Amino acid sequence: MVVLATKLYVRGDARERALDGLRSLVDNAVGDLDADYTVGVRHDDFAVVTVEGEDAVVARNLLREEWGEITPDLEPGETYVGTLESWDEDGFVLDAGQDVRIPASELELGQGTPIQIVERFGLVQHMALKFVYGGANTSSDGSAGGDEAAGEPSRLADAERDRLYEWTRGSGRVNVNSATRGEVRATVNRAGHARDIVTVERLGLLEQSIVCKDETDPPGLLAAIGDYLPAEIRCLIP
Repeated sequence: MVVLATKLYVRGDARERALDGLRSLVDNAVGDLDADYTVGVRHDDFAVVTVEGEDAVVARNLLREEWGEITPDLEPGETYVGTLESWDEDGFVLDAGQDVRIPASELELGQGTPIQIVERFGLVQHMALKFVYGGANTSSDGSAGGDEAAGEPSRLADAERDRLYEWTRGSGRVNVNSATRGEVRATVNRAGHARDIVTVERLGLLEQSIVCKDETDPPGLLAAIGDYLPAEIRCLIP
């Protein structure tokens, strides 16, 4: 079984569509292998894929590589993937099967508070972020407790910082959650802006990044599609 580092937090018909989409994506990744799989959702909304068959080990590794994996135990100094759960003046909280706080001092994404960083980079809730676990998680009030207090703070992984900084050197983005890639593409088409974008990049099952063309104004695109998407939407302006 592989617990993927992506969540299905929508409900009703949207949840069923998202599950169908995930099955298709898993089939694209491992469908040619000698492996049977089932797709489900864990109690905390993380997607779960159970794999059996001769190529099960290969299939699990492919899924881990593509989506990242939620593991029960975190080792200090190792890199993992968590989903952006919340943020405040003190830092980010990632959900990696347990809450992992990234203090503001360990984000290293330029000047400003974590709240301002979220706005500047167009981050949306639930998007996956790589981090290096330090062992010194903190509670929601910012205090460390127990044996964890002796560890180092967790930090964003270098590869994650590089990815986000690379976004700022592009032509602008509009990031969206609560919608599949197909739903976002259909929304852009419905709003009459298909020619204004390069592509819709998948950040997670329900988190997408619309890559704008050089001449496209990201806030204008956000305004055009916002009425069609019941989602959190943010712009990144280079």
